[in-house]
Amino acid sequence: MSAHPAPRFGPTALPVERAGRGPRRTAPRTASLRLSGTGRGCAQAREFTDRTLGHWELDQCRDDALTVISELAANAMLHARLCDATDDDEAVSEVWVKLTLRSAHLVCAVTDQSDSLPRCPDTVGPLQEHGRGLLIVEALSQHWGWTRYTPRGKTVWAMLPTGLSAEACT
Repeated sequence: MSAHPAPRFGPTALPVERAGRGPRRTAPRTASLRLSGTGRGCAQAREFTDRTLGHWELDQCRDDALTVISELAANAMLHARLCDATDDDEAVSEVWVKLTLRSAHLVCAVTDQSDSLPRCPDTVGPLQEHGRGLLIVEALSQHWGWTRYTPRGKTVWAMLPTGLSAEACT
């Protein structure tokens, strides 16, 4: 897999101005959210993605992006909980969701503090509960991968086509 197409992130980045055709308008090209670490974390990620794509007028990406973010957030929440939990502690370490609108692509990324790298299982039995998430991400995205951080953590990302021209995204 290749390196993350955007730098490691924290709170929302600065908006970028859209120039050229028609009146000038400010359109944020990146948005991020820290998940709560509760059982609502995945729902928060979906709601955030739905709102952001509505604001960016990317209805054509909505279903695929919601599915990809759901899978990546669920994996991050699960693995962050496993790496941080003790017998009496079910706290989840910091998990961030980031959406970046690039020329002709939407980058969906989730960062967590777990050192376990994402992997697609070779086979998934028809009755297995887990193991299909990254296969779904792979099927819906043009590219996906991860970046490992030192001393710990990683970002897993997927690039979805927007169907927009490069000029429409700037």
